[in-house]
Amino acid sequence: MDTGLLILRLLVGLLVAGHGVQKISSHLGGKGLEGGAEEFRADGFRGGALTALAAGGGQIGSGLLLAAGLLTPLAATGTIGVMTVALTVKRPHGLWVQNDGYEYPLVLIGTAAALAATGPGAWSLDAALGLTPYPLWWAALALAAGGGSGLLTRLVLHRALPAAPRSAVRGGR
Repeated sequence: MDTGLLILRLLVGLLVAGHGVQKISSHLGGKGLEGGAEEFRADGFRGGALTALAAGGGQIGSGLLLAAGLLTPLAATGTIGVMTVALTVKRPHGLWVQNDGYEYPLVLIGTAAALAATGPGAWSLDAALGLTPYPLWWAALALAAGGGSGLLTRLVLHRALPAAPRSAVRGGR
């Protein structure tokens, strides 16, 4: 079981962290901070560079903590929070990722919640520091706080996109 948890933590944590790196830099195929800011603006968010920095920093921090198995409930909360925002952006496209849907953010939310529930395993910094086992209620708290913070972020930072002009809707006529 500990080997499985280690593989899961490393895979998910490093992917989440890598996604954050892409938001704020040109590494790992990212488009730099301006590209991350433009992505958020295109999705209807205020804040531009500040929003990209907050999201990218949250993903990098929570992903690295998950990968290391350090402060696992906090790491899960951060991952759940940023992926809840992603889920709300992709929700209008439906579930499946081939339609730009929310399948992938949902999997990451579920994985982070599962890691908060099971704990990071024996091969983790939490175990080395004597922080485990975490009580099961930490998983519920991580899910509620992460999901709530993601929804609050969406509510506070998202603006309605302007409606397309009538001429654009009718093909310019």
